[in-house]
Amino acid sequence: MDAAATAGLTGRRVLLGITGGVAAYKAAELARLVVRSGADLRVVMTDSACRFITPVTLQALSGNTVYTDMWDPAVPNNMAHIELSRDRDVIVVAPATADFISKLAHGLADDLLSALCLARECALAIAPAMNRQMWDHPATQRNAATLRADGVTILGPVAGDQACGETGMGRMLEPGEIFAALVALAGPKRLAGKTVVVTAGPTFEPIDAVRGITNLSSGKMGFAVAQAAAEAGAKVTLVAGPTMLPAPPGVARRDVVTAREMHDAVLALVPAADVFIAVAAVSDYRVVAPKSIKLKKEAGPPKIELAENPDILAAVAALPSPPFCVGFAAETENLRENAQAKRKKKRIPLLAANLAQEAFGREDNALVLFDDAGEHPLDRAPKIDLARRLISHIAGMLEQRGS
Repeated sequence: MDAAATAGLTGRRVLLGITGGVAAYKAAELARLVVRSGADLRVVMTDSACRFITPVTLQALSGNTVYTDMWDPAVPNNMAHIELSRDRDVIVVAPATADFISKLAHGLADDLLSALCLARECALAIAPAMNRQMWDHPATQRNAATLRADGVTILGPVAGDQACGETGMGRMLEPGEIFAALVALAGPKRLAGKTVVVTAGPTFEPIDAVRGITNLSSGKMGFAVAQAAAEAGAKVTLVAGPTMLPAPPGVARRDVVTAREMHDAVLALVPAADVFIAVAAVSDYRVVAPKSIKLKKEAGPPKIELAENPDILAAVAALPSPPFCVGFAAETENLRENAQAKRKKKRIPLLAANLAQEAFGREDNALVLFDDAGEHPLDRAPKIDLARRLISHIAGMLEQRGS
């Protein structure tokens, strides 16, 4: 995912804090993403951070002076810890070491970065990075719990290879993942106060204990839509078929396997939803009598009787008071004709259509949105970019309805 392709932070003011860890080199990529997204970036580094990456590098990437000194005379009134954070929309510290997390949890302020975090008036997020034993230590876990209770957003860490040669929890999130979280914290909240239900991924209909009917959907588009809705301020529940993708930050998740399980989960959620977005590639048919054991080849080809699965989107759209319904159509030919027919049949206000062979399993996609106003093509781009544009379109339609 090239998060820099989006404009999720256009016009926003971000302060990037960097502390002394090997993962400090990733802060350069994060700075690049933030600046390319249209944000104004200010960087503050600790003395230890300067041993891993130079202020000159971050100054070149941010286009602004990099601050390291509490007593920098260039800052008005020598109050750097006050002046540098007052106009910011969000502060993100990446990497955040165990030492720095301890400072934040205990209200210590013995350097510029810790002091401005204590004196801030904006949102604060940290991306921990440290050895697995340091992260798992009870003191670090207590400090992290304190920060969460104080309203600090903790991004990660994740498990993976570490600079010390060990493997485990404590690896910093990748810059693109941190960027996405920043958009959620600092971006426009056009769906604030709305509840959104999203379906994603394939479904799996068992034939026997090891075989089944499914499709090639990776779930990436649905997960991107859920992330984009959360970024826009919505309360999001993601109903996901079988996929290995992690849930986006701030998104509640319900895992299902079959189409009927997805149907039941969705119908239980949508009465409280404002928006329902059906992205999942749901199996149209299921096996009437799946076997609980593995079928053997010696018995010859099995005779499989199929039954039609419930149409989840149609069921939601037919409710007495349905939410705003958005459908997806993955076609292999005659995209416009099939998409328009599907929208008319389902009686939904918006449908997003794409060619399945150009989307399944890929990191990018292209969509055409169909509504009462006509067609709205979205050129090929990373799926998260398209998801944000789709959510923006949905928000615009809701705002128009409200007015």
